[in-house]
Amino acid sequence: MASIRSVLALKSPAKLALSARSMSSHPLAGLLGKLNHVAIATPDLKKSSDFYKNLGAKVSEAVPQPEHGVYTVFVELPNSKIELLHPFGEKSPIQAFLNKNKDGGMHHICIEVRDIQEAVSAVRSKGIRTLGEKTKIGAHGKHVMFLHPKDCSAPKAIFQLKL
Repeated sequence: MASIRSVLALKSPAKLALSARSMSSHPLAGLLGKLNHVAIATPDLKKSSDFYKNLGAKVSEAVPQPEHGVYTVFVELPNSKIELLHPFGEKSPIQAFLNKNKDGGMHHICIEVRDIQEAVSAVRSKGIRTLGEKTKIGAHGKHVMFLHPKDCSAPKAIFQLKL
């Protein structure tokens, strides 16, 4: 079974709603926001895109992301998005994923956070490894940090700054 990865995304503090949970003493209380997207690696981007189009979803064109080694297609849903990923270039991390999972599968989940540096510090303090020392700019043009899939109880996590 394919491992699932998670991503955390930074959300603008001005857009965050306060809740009773923000008074909690848990290190991630108040940091975790809404689900931004679920990313699915696919060996056939056209077939996967057509599947969602045929269900009536709004589906973007494929966008090459050479700096990330992927093509991305976004499927818009009323409450979230699905990101379809397909290899771009010889060193694509998605190709490595597809080599292990021939039919594709869930690659990561992206969760918005209000402060990505604070979120990264909090998860590291809990012994959760990050895939990199510093945040980088993701496919959405926002800061992201991937978390190690073995430390995420199956899903690979990514934090993403969401403005």
